[in-house]
Amino acid sequence: MILLLGVAAAFVVGSIPFGIVVGRGLFGIDLRAQGSGNIGAANAFRSLPKWAAALVLTGDALKGYLPTALALHLGAGPWGSVAVALAAILGHNYSLFLRGHGGKGVATGLGALIALSWLAALGCIAVWVVAVLTTGYASLGSLLLNLAQPLALWLATREPAFAAFGGVVFLLGLWRHRENVGRLLSGRENSLFKRGAVR
Repeated sequence: MILLLGVAAAFVVGSIPFGIVVGRGLFGIDLRAQGSGNIGAANAFRSLPKWAAALVLTGDALKGYLPTALALHLGAGPWGSVAVALAAILGHNYSLFLRGHGGKGVATGLGALIALSWLAALGCIAVWVVAVLTTGYASLGSLLLNLAQPLALWLATREPAFAAFGGVVFLLGLWRHRENVGRLLSGRENSLFKRGAVR
């Protein structure tokens, strides 16, 4: 029962749409009507000042980190902590406050990943940085970051539950990025370095 409550709480926390809170609250801008239309950090960096986009990134990452770290601290165990982490990501992807709409879960998933293993997170972040700096595509970097998670978590922790988490996150990310994949294949994907709205 306690674990179920924790999972439910993580979903609610994950549902907080920081992209909307920062965009509308500080600039009167709805990220859903800007750039790629996504509420996450990548679109925020295209559409808002960098410091504001950093707030979105931090808030989204904390939504994954705090519930997962708390679950680990309270002894939920590997599988229980993974369930909490996935609930936070799903909350971001299908927000209660946006009628089931949301982002793609990359920053929230990264926050959860840091809680599970900071070493694995560093490796995955390095993959993202290299991919984005060489191509300019945040979506490709995010897909490769998620693809690297199962192996990185296994090498860093040897914990099957954590490696399974990485696999599920990759599949969720691939589904949420399906339109990006189509644009990447057709050469129409938005570059992270092409700004869209406010400077």
